[in-house]
Amino acid sequence: MSKTQTIPMTVADPEVAAGTAQFLSPVVLGLQALGVNGKQAHWNVRGSNFIAIHELLDQVVAHAQASADEAAERIVALGLPIDARVSTVAAKTQATAVAAGFEQWESTIAAIVADMDAVLVDVQAAIDGLDEIDLTSQDVAIGIKASLEKDRWFLSAHLAG
Repeated sequence: MSKTQTIPMTVADPEVAAGTAQFLSPVVLGLQALGVNGKQAHWNVRGSNFIAIHELLDQVVAHAQASADEAAERIVALGLPIDARVSTVAAKTQATAVAAGFEQWESTIAAIVADMDAVLVDVQAAIDGLDEIDLTSQDVAIGIKASLEKDRWFLSAHLAG
């Protein structure tokens, strides 16, 4: 007869898990909104820089989705669930109004950069807040910030004179 051994999913301190979720949940939701708005912008961007912006927006979306996944998985690894359903994202984020239809590339970039800036505020709050709670989770936030800032730079460079 074989024995079954149950191993707990996590050994995280409940206070660490709760603190991490407090700071990373807004990041996850903001990144999910950025991914949705980025794809909307990708489909409808128009103008002389179309192909460059169209392709760059696909990268922004992929990076936002990967970063949201990393932050969400950190919360779950510590033993808490994450609620990033579309209804929750819509209710808890302040994403800009990306056009529902065609839009010139300058306006598209401005809207997506504004969304990125909103997420960066939450990411910076996570970096600051996680400093005393969990350095591993802070590391996740720092990596997300670096990725977002790079994508923001690539988009903003199209607007530089």
